[in-house]
Amino acid sequence: MSDPVRAAGCVLWRHSPHGGGMEICLVHRPRYDDWSYPKGKLKAGETPLEAAVREVLEETGHHCVPGAVLPTAHYTAKGRPKEVSYWAAEATGGTFVPGDEVDRLAWLSPSATRNRLTRPGDRAQLDAFLSTPPTP
Repeated sequence: MSDPVRAAGCVLWRHSPHGGGMEICLVHRPRYDDWSYPKGKLKAGETPLEAAVREVLEETGHHCVPGAVLPTAHYTAKGRPKEVSYWAAEATGGTFVPGDEVDRLAWLSPSATRNRLTRPGDRAQLDAFLSTPPTP
């Protein structure tokens, strides 16, 4: 069995600018036509947390402050095992610019996030995040 592909990402959240609670960020990747959390592969010498923060900035244009560790996702992608470490992270500002890797971004309520996620396995991170939500 080959070593897993290591990646990292965040359940990126913010206080809704319209009031009424929090919103969670999902990104759309045209290559896979899916909705997921911002995430990506680790670069050489990079820790999972460093990769998660970098990927959030690259894919969403937002800076963030990482918080609680969330469950690690384990699945097979392109025939190889993949391991994705996750953190909850509060967005602290930025601007999304569409690109080739991520063409759309959505800030959604927790229930809308659950419905929009393409991979059912990604709901584990949402459930863990919502079980100990940050204080508004």
